[in-house]
Amino acid sequence: MSEDRLVLFRLFGFMPFSLVSLLDILLVTVIFARLFALMRGTRAAQILVGLLLMASVATAAPWLRMDALAWLLAQLRSILLILLVILFQPELRRLLVSLGQTPVLRWLYRAEPSRAVDEVTRAVGQLASLGYGALVVLARQDRLDSVLESGVPLDAEVSADLLTTIFTPRSPLHDQAVVVQGERIVAARCTLPLAEAVQDQRLGTRHRAALGLSQEADAVTVVVSEETRTISLAAGGGLVRGLSAHDLGLRLHELMGPARPVLRPEPVEEV
Repeated sequence: MSEDRLVLFRLFGFMPFSLVSLLDILLVTVIFARLFALMRGTRAAQILVGLLLMASVATAAPWLRMDALAWLLAQLRSILLILLVILFQPELRRLLVSLGQTPVLRWLYRAEPSRAVDEVTRAVGQLASLGYGALVVLARQDRLDSVLESGVPLDAEVSADLLTTIFTPRSPLHDQAVVVQGERIVAARCTLPLAEAVQDQRLGTRHRAALGLSQEADAVTVVVSEETRTISLAAGGGLVRGLSAHDLGLRLHELMGPARPVLRPEPVEEV
């Protein structure tokens, strides 16, 4: 009786279509849409076309009396699931990560600070010692679509060596900002909005950009000064300068953790 109440209508007069059926179709559609989006333009898309062609041949072979080919494809059917997992392992992994980062699931749980914070901290320490300027954005809840669209798309695991390489002066991606989401570097050479009204007129372009983004989104931005080799941190409209790599790591773990407090600027002068 309770199941009948969920039925919206009946297809062809006898097939029930309920709210559960609608939810089922929506979930399958979202999963396949995410999977196709991840495979678009990759070699996995070509593999998928080949598998669809093989499936079409397997379906037509018995009708065409192609017994040998039908037998061969029947033998492959037993290992098809294992084959799919092996061939599409990177795409399936990225799909699960993408689903886990949806706003609904983020609302259900609060992720602990990841190793990305440690990698960013180590990279910033290396960049400061080398005297290379840098601008690293760590995304939180707010979407940064306009910032990402202004840069060069990347999809790489966060590592200190990669970040140091990106901000090496001879690198074509060293100018402007790198954006980190979760465990991935998603874009480089991104343009950030500049803060218009600042109290300290000595702030350079990188510091103004970090402060400007902090005024528009909840992202956390780390700045390495090329001139003074000092480390700064911007979040929640505040800017803290003159941090050591150790202090930066402590603040990032606090800001990227479950509580996510607002950064309060302190009167620390650059040296």
